[in-house]
Order: sequence, then C-alpha cells, then structure tokens
Amino acid sequence: MSELLTIGEVSRRSGVAASALRFYEERGLIESERAGSGHRRYRRPVLRRIAFIVFAQHVGLTLEEIGDELAKLPADRAPTRRDWAHLSARWSARIDQRISALQRLQAGPTECIGCGCLSLDRCRLANPGDRAARLGSGPRYWLGDPRPAEPVTG
Repeated sequence: MSELLTIGEVSRRSGVAASALRFYEERGLIESERAGSGHRRYRRPVLRRIAFIVFAQHVGLTLEEIGDELAKLPADRAPTRRDWAHLSARWSARIDQRISALQRLQAGPTECIGCGCLSLDRCRLANPGDRAARLGSGPRYWLGDPRPAEPVTG
C-alpha cells in the first residue's frame, strides 16, 4: 500500500471533491507534497484530518475554527488516538454551548425570544414590562441570557 496518495485517491476515499481538497490546502488545513510531475501527493494520515474537517463543518465550525483546532495537532507525525482524544476533550464545553443554542432556536417563536418587541401575545407573560431589554439589545433569551425570576405575589 503506497504511503502517498493522489488527489483522486484522497477524493474517492474521503468523499470530498478534489476542488475542496485544493481549497483546504490553500487555507493551510491539509498539506501535500509535489511529485516530479508537479502533481499533488498526500500522506495517508491526511484522510483523518479531512474526516475531522468534514465533521467539524457539519457541526457548524468555521474553517478558521477548524484550522485553529488542527494547529493543536502535532505537525511532525500522524496524530495518535491520544492526540485526537485530547483535542476532542477541549470541545466538550463548546459542543454543550452549541447544543444549548440549537435548543433555543428549536423553541422558535413559540417561546419569547427576549427581543423586547412585545409583539407576540405570549410576550406579555414571558417578558412583562420588557424585562429582557434590561439585559441588553437583541434577542437576549436566544443568546442565552437567563430569564429573570418571576416576582412572588400573594
């Protein structure tokens, strides 16, 4: 089995178009070597980096964020399982934040978004007196600000 793969082989194996591989390379996310003919040749471990890129994009990371994460991996050798585990452990809080944001988004207009508009009937109940405005501008509750405690009556 050859240590170096052509761009076509990497594309077939990874499911990523050759044009995207060239783009990733331009962005510094992956590296290739040039054969005597000038054609790109990739070391086999690039497949793991590409899998990481595809997954990270799927969960919403930008290419800049992906590059920052990949930069934490060793440049002088193929990453080990321990390297990948160390990288993913740092993601836990970030993933939890994204899950929370998606859950708020999923609630959609059925919940007050804390925009202060008071345009929905429900807002009179969920945001009386425009309490969300005290937290700042924009959709405060969707951004993750806690809702103020209901006043105790009685």
